[in-house]
Amino acid sequence: MIMRLSDDMKHILPACLFAVFSISGAFFTDAAAAERKGITVMHMSNEQNIIDVCPEHRYLLLPVQDSAPEGRIQLVADNNVCGAGINIRLAREKVDYFVPLDLSAYRGRNLRLDVQAVPASSLCWSEISCSDTFSAELSPKPLYHHIPAHGWMNDPNGMFWKDGKYHLFYQSNPYGCTWGNMHWGHSVSEDLIHWEDAGPALAPDAWGYIFSGSAVVDKENTAGFGENAVVAFYTSSKPTRWSDCQTQSIAYSTDGGRTFTKYGSNPVLVSDIQDFRDPKVFWYAPGKHWVMILAAGQQMRIYSSRDLKSWTYESSFGQTQGAHGGVWECPDLVELEVEGTGEKKWVLLCNINPGGPFGGSATQYFTGSFDGKKFVNEAPTLTKWMDWGKDNYATVTWSNVPDGRCIAIGWMSNWQYQVDLPQKGYRGTNTIARELSLYERDGVTCLKSAPVREMLSVRGDVLEKKPFRVSGMECAMDWCLPDGGAFEVEMKIRNNGAEKIGIVFGNKAGEQVKMYYDVSHGQFVADRTESGETGFNANFAAVTAAPAETDGEMTLRLFFDRTSVEIFGNGGEFVMTNLIFPTEPYSGLGFYSDRGSFTVTSLDIYPIVP
Repeated sequence: MIMRLSDDMKHILPACLFAVFSISGAFFTDAAAAERKGITVMHMSNEQNIIDVCPEHRYLLLPVQDSAPEGRIQLVADNNVCGAGINIRLAREKVDYFVPLDLSAYRGRNLRLDVQAVPASSLCWSEISCSDTFSAELSPKPLYHHIPAHGWMNDPNGMFWKDGKYHLFYQSNPYGCTWGNMHWGHSVSEDLIHWEDAGPALAPDAWGYIFSGSAVVDKENTAGFGENAVVAFYTSSKPTRWSDCQTQSIAYSTDGGRTFTKYGSNPVLVSDIQDFRDPKVFWYAPGKHWVMILAAGQQMRIYSSRDLKSWTYESSFGQTQGAHGGVWECPDLVELEVEGTGEKKWVLLCNINPGGPFGGSATQYFTGSFDGKKFVNEAPTLTKWMDWGKDNYATVTWSNVPDGRCIAIGWMSNWQYQVDLPQKGYRGTNTIARELSLYERDGVTCLKSAPVREMLSVRGDVLEKKPFRVSGMECAMDWCLPDGGAFEVEMKIRNNGAEKIGIVFGNKAGEQVKMYYDVSHGQFVADRTESGETGFNANFAAVTAAPAETDGEMTLRLFFDRTSVEIFGNGGEFVMTNLIFPTEPYSGLGFYSDRGSFTVTSLDIYPIVP
């Protein structure tokens, strides 16, 4: 059978395609799509398709269905393949959301999309459209936490400060809300709270996806890219027939981190280890050389360099030390002062998945010494956790912070259920930024993690409660919390003999987050089993507990932001981060005690007003 083509269609098709396919009848066009200006869809056999695009508009809006199988899109401009291709779940039966494919780089060229593994019967063909604008619908959307502009986000990457701005890069899939197509997304802030989306910074190339890494400001031009150039280090992960091949690559920026050029001789470091990723690079002043620490299976490897390009292996760390329930990832190595001593020690952050204290992913740490080549753990028999909630992972620090602060941020989720989170248009949130320091308790060096001081700047007018005593199990909810679900609560508690000091945040739908200090066990406990939506994954409803020593008094700072609660106890000596998904904001606060009483000596509630 020979299909008749319109004159417009004959004009769009190259002569070779017209001659072959019009005779064989191997394709047909989507009539609705053909009528739309600038788009023609051609279906061929074996779920092969061509989208003919006139790139006069900036975006091609692609409809996505998260439950659909992955298809693949390859851009072809003037008959030449462009980029590494996109894996995307184009809508089959329903559209969950749209993602933009930026066409601006192809203006004036003949552009086609080679779409594979998507049936001609799919809904996507009638929903694809062109547009000069794109605005993602994100829900539920936190008020003051960093989230991606749209799509998937996991590990924070490449963070540095320069020229008055904090740069935050992150693992990003701009073409869906599931993991894939790993880019570096990019956001910029002057205060660690208000973030400007700066668009994708690094895209996949011939060496593979762009996995996690770090960035430094090369003040002395050791790499030859220019004085004060920003040099980014990332893992190139290339899928092969047997497994991913992971190597280390670099890119540099001479405009303060806004745009990057990939080094022409990538990769700069290779290995025969399968899990070989997430390079963290920093300057070691005593030795006048650069250091790279990266994850290698269930160990960390340390390398040195003079020029950021040629790297020498120095040592490994981790065998028989710490938790080993899963692969080690996203290392960091920083030097901090121990409060009240004047002494400095090194802290090695090690993210592990799975193997966290309450299942799934978590961040552990080690303290000790570092001589520029080798890290020595001072407590090899102890396992220390940075956060005792379910949802702080891939924690890493900013480089080049001007006032000497050590500022960290984490990915606020858990690999057990990230893909199932009830978020629309995006998946992935970061914790609030935290300042790290060291303190000693009972001869053990411990890590303290406190909210950065910038969080004080977004406090609204305080609701201050006078001191009151709590005795008994009844929890009368006082409906006094700020509207909107974004607020901070700061309180001080003195125990008068209670065995349990209880706090409850709830809403009128009966959903609640329970917290209590278990005096006999020396634990602070958070229970989100009745917090709201929990049924999307069996691992989400959870009770978490942090060791918390007190001398009869406790201070708490609690940050709620619609879909999360972050608990900082005793100035950050214990921290718990948990996602929550209430069906309406928490509006009530109550207290209870068990076998005794306690006194809330101060209680301040602040709406957060970014």
